[in-house]
Amino acid sequence: MSGEEKEEKNEDESIKGIVRLAGRDLSGARRVQAALTNLKGIGPSMARAIVHAAELDSTRKIGSLDEDEISDLSEVLKNPIDYEVPNWMANRRKDYETGEDLHLLGGDIEMAEREDISREKDIQSRRGIRHQRGLPVRGQRTRSTGRKGMTVGVEREKLKEKSEETEES
Repeated sequence: MSGEEKEEKNEDESIKGIVRLAGRDLSGARRVQAALTNLKGIGPSMARAIVHAAELDSTRKIGSLDEDEISDLSEVLKNPIDYEVPNWMANRRKDYETGEDLHLLGGDIEMAEREDISREKDIQSRRGIRHQRGLPVRGQRTRSTGRKGMTVGVEREKLKEKSEETEES
């Protein structure tokens, strides 16, 4: 074995199989930027911004990061707005309760969404009423699309056919 092959083998052995970040297990064989996109609430552009804010090389494997780099990355993940990530990238800007720009991850996103919908239902806003009735909330048309169950036209045709059959007999 040559020296280069030994170095590559040592690098492969030092890569952890699984890295735990933000309550999720990430595959250690993926690049840092690509692995972060497996976290709910982080897309490709946000992952790029987080890696840049944590001052990491985005092409490195996430399993090859040492404990200090992983802790730095998790700190940036907790609140990326406090670091160099711009405010407009946050997924919850001007939070209802705090008024701050937040970036939520994982189950926190779903919980915040449920709270927002229940608040709108409680105050009987237009959006809340549409949520209660199971109708489209964002202005979509309901005359021709979004119907649930059997369509009205088919029902009328069946009734017509039955009435014609009874008239003939």
